Amino acid sequence: MKTTQYFQHSRLRPDRADIKDEWIAYVINHPEKELIQQDGRIRRWAKIDEMGGRYLRVVLLENGETVHNAFFDRRFIP
Repeated sequence: MKTTQYFQHSRLRPDRADIKDEWIAYVINHPEKELIQQDGRIRRWAKIDEMGGRYLRVVLLENGETVHNAFFDRRFIP
């Protein structure tokens, strides 16, 4: 999985340290929703059953494969 330095640094945060690579890959490959930002970055969301059905947001760079950010999105409404 390709990642940015920002992602590598943010993953050290306690609230993001438990996010598994397999969950990120699942969101990338099976998004329930996708939104392309004005800057070209791609937001994808999917429900993670192992986390009580919370929604994980993964932000990809314009190339669609480099992970820039990943976090559980409390504001997401399916």
